[in-house]
Amino acid sequence: MKRRTFVKNSTLTAFGIATFGAINWNGKSFEGDNETTSDILGPFYRPGSPMRSNLIPAGSTGDVMHLSGTIFKKDGKTPLSNILIESWQCDEHEHYDNASDDYLFRGAVKTGRDGKYAFKTIVPVAYKDGDAWRPAHIHMRISSSDHQDLITQIYFKGDPHIEEDAAAKSPQSVNRILEVKKNSSNENFVKFNVVMGKTFKLNDAGYKKITGLYKLKNEMAEFTREDDLLFFKLNGQFMEGLMYKGNNSFEGGIGFNKVKFEIMTNGDVLTKITMWDRWTEDQKYLKVYEGIKTFAYGK
Repeated sequence: MKRRTFVKNSTLTAFGIATFGAINWNGKSFEGDNETTSDILGPFYRPGSPMRSNLIPAGSTGDVMHLSGTIFKKDGKTPLSNILIESWQCDEHEHYDNASDDYLFRGAVKTGRDGKYAFKTIVPVAYKDGDAWRPAHIHMRISSSDHQDLITQIYFKGDPHIEEDAAAKSPQSVNRILEVKKNSSNENFVKFNVVMGKTFKLNDAGYKKITGLYKLKNEMAEFTREDDLLFFKLNGQFMEGLMYKGNNSFEGGIGFNKVKFEIMTNGDVLTKITMWDRWTEDQKYLKVYEGIKTFAYGK
């Protein structure tokens, strides 16, 4: 698609500029704001997971593991109550339940007044992703009305596949590589405390301009709003939960996937989607899609 000049007139620009805290990597640890870092959504997210803390279905042969922690405000000290936490992972056979009504190894809980949450699940396993391996991991989406919604993943120390996975070995993931320990009952457990980030306020009118269906060259893209995230589907499959970064741009976890919108004087809305095509740091494997909005939601 032929690119057009971006309209800079403020009356046609969808968004205002938002402010973020600074997080700097010094080579060993993060300096600055202490919010928990985000990660990629991955292609296996399913909204509507049932409210349950026990994710282990009948007949599972996986090793039992307890995942628990506390959700804190941005100060890292004050617990947050009534926070929705969704968790999903593959089973012991390397498969995600993407279609059944049972939502296997998927569930959601809300934090109590003390900010605590807990899931009973199994130790996840690594699985083949194309020609490479993804290390064992658990996905989480944490939703808060007054903090930035967080999409993240946890990994596990000693996993040999971490160093071959672009997301897991990113410096932003270092504090999310956790140790699996044993409790008094000799069961596996992992503690994962979360510090939420600043609320990310966006203009409702701006979201209205960009949400809808987009015709790409050979695919269809869909953008929908959920709280302060922009969810992106490619050909009907969830691919990313995007955070607004200012200047009509959105970005997924670790900055791998990015979306830019252009609002034209004639009312057309264009998008440019840049996605990592493979689990590698070689930029030549980036995929770029361009398209135009063809169907809007609402009036």
